Amino acid sequence: MGTKGKRITADVFKNILAWAVAMLVLVPMALIIITSFKTDKESLGMSLTLPTQWVFSNFNTVIEKGKLAVSFINSLLYAGFATLLTVFSATMSAYVFSRRRSKGFSILYMYLVLGMVIPINYVSLMKIMQLTHLNNTRLGIILLYAALQTPFTIFLVYGFVSKVPVELDEAAVIDGCSPMSLYFRVVFPLLKPAMVTAGVLCFLNTWNEFIMPLYFLNSTTKWPMTLAIYNFFGQFQRSWNLICADVILTCAPVVILYILAQRFIVGGQTAGAVKG
Repeated sequence: MGTKGKRITADVFKNILAWAVAMLVLVPMALIIITSFKTDKESLGMSLTLPTQWVFSNFNTVIEKGKLAVSFINSLLYAGFATLLTVFSATMSAYVFSRRRSKGFSILYMYLVLGMVIPINYVSLMKIMQLTHLNNTRLGIILLYAALQTPFTIFLVYGFVSKVPVELDEAAVIDGCSPMSLYFRVVFPLLKPAMVTAGVLCFLNTWNEFIMPLYFLNSTTKWPMTLAIYNFFGQFQRSWNLICADVILTCAPVVILYILAQRFIVGGQTAGAVKG
């Protein structure tokens, strides 16, 4: 077999492997979508066969019985405010760390970034939340979400802001800019690609968070979408059509957001490598 034949064989093998991996993802998604439109009896089979009768009212049933309207507002509130807080504080922190390369700031940066890999001690965290009276509060869960996403956001933005030329800072200082004016009028506009990337990823991760609200939110009226589907599964564990409809309604907002912001995510992650 010649070189051309080997290349064709390798390409065919890669395509087959790619299709196999894609099917592992697409088949469960197709199963959930199809089942969400079936009747209770048909959904028990959990097959890929199309429903004999398309039941669109399953989604209305889920919204009413699962109280998804309240949970959607809660998730939007938690994810939105946590994202704003995280991105705003993390970008400022990353800028300071990138400009101050002293030993103390380097140690502090590494300490914060280690938060991505160090496991959370939920016992100690629960004690702190109780002492500060933030347990089972919307403010408390927003602060927890922000703290959880801050290490990765700092790490992501740090690589971008390090590529912004220091000469811009020096020129702004010579022109009379104060530290706050330097950041918000000169540096801040240059960080928009990284901020959009960090904001989208932070929103997605916060929306999908399950453990934090499970431990720190006791009131069902404050539950986000992830806990709403968990509670719904406990009540309707035999109604797979309703459960699948609930899963679709929970995942749809983040899937749509990711599709719309995909180009910003890719651009923001690669911009730091070529900036300056």
